[in-house]
Amino acid sequence: MISDRVHRIQPSFTLEMTAKAAALRNQGIDVIDMGVGEPDFNTPENIRLAAKKAMDEGFTKYTPGSGLLELRQAICKKLQRDNGIVFSPDQIIVSNGAKHSLSTACQVLLNPGDEAVIFSPYWVSFPEFIRLADGVPIVVNTLSEQDFTPDFDDLEKKITPNIRLMIINSPSNPTGAVWDKTTISRLLDYASEEKWTVISDECYEKLVYDELFTSTEKLNQTGATVLTIQSLSKTYAMTGWRIGYAAGSPDIIKAMGKIQGQATSCPNSIGQKAAVEALSGSQEPVEEMKAKFRTRRNLMIQKLTDIKNVTCALPGGAFYAFPDISYYLGTNSNGKKIETSFQLSDYILESVRTVTVAGSGFGGEGHIRLSYATDEKNIAEGISRIEEALSQLE
Repeated sequence: MISDRVHRIQPSFTLEMTAKAAALRNQGIDVIDMGVGEPDFNTPENIRLAAKKAMDEGFTKYTPGSGLLELRQAICKKLQRDNGIVFSPDQIIVSNGAKHSLSTACQVLLNPGDEAVIFSPYWVSFPEFIRLADGVPIVVNTLSEQDFTPDFDDLEKKITPNIRLMIINSPSNPTGAVWDKTTISRLLDYASEEKWTVISDECYEKLVYDELFTSTEKLNQTGATVLTIQSLSKTYAMTGWRIGYAAGSPDIIKAMGKIQGQATSCPNSIGQKAAVEALSGSQEPVEEMKAKFRTRRNLMIQKLTDIKNVTCALPGGAFYAFPDISYYLGTNSNGKKIETSFQLSDYILESVRTVTVAGSGFGGEGHIRLSYATDEKNIAEGISRIEEALSQLE
């Protein structure tokens, strides 16, 4: 008998699109993947060498469940150096990726029936983390015409006594939006007044292109309880290493460690040694990667705005664009009506062999997500193919 919990959550549709693309490639078909959610760069050499050194020295055993003290100390130094926020090692937990930290945090902070605020468009896993913790997601709209900032009128309408948690994700996956300080400070005011815990997902903190990134905790002047979650995956092209971390109240961190210790024991020992080098070593590769992403972003937005009846805000961070393609919903392809962004993404893949990700899976119907974590040639060709596909709709 399969539990009800399994039936409450949705499968990862981003992985479904990846699988479809892989199946076409296996048939020898040329596919351009604009759905990828990870950097297309290799992990920097100094980090790889640190991992090799750890293996050569036999550092291949269990570590403390919440992470090496050496790594937690490095994280504390990084948070003070880069984010201006001060923590001690007992306020840090290292996990098997930030996704693991986020899921464990929801289990720690939610009881059955408790509610948690997320903002649409949201990262696909946010509502599922909440449901896995037997909580209830409360989806608050954002204003696409205002760079996807929260609709505070909608937030006001949806406040209930059962809300315990609010998740902030800036820079955002899928929109790339970076919320300004006033917006985040206003959300912190609500959290303080309503006694909500704030989870700040800052996985794309180093990929902010037009301003300096400011952590939510740095803006916290109201005494709200904030759990800061960051990752090495996007910053250092370490997605497969599975190292992320959370920083916050010792009580929350201790509780997360209790659950994590029973669920997964400890994070990868070799990955932790590599993470120490990533955080403490040269940051030049990060800046080089960021500069390339900025160039690609500008190219993608330029190409998108040339497509008839498509609009797209300039994303301030991450490596995604989230163009509005709502004009093309309700059109037809060879007599078959396209009514959703899922159907449009399938049509684009089938007709011009280009992977996009449907906005409806992120709670953003009328949009598709495109990744510029690919080279400029693929970006130009991919957008050209999308334009061709859209031009054939009636």
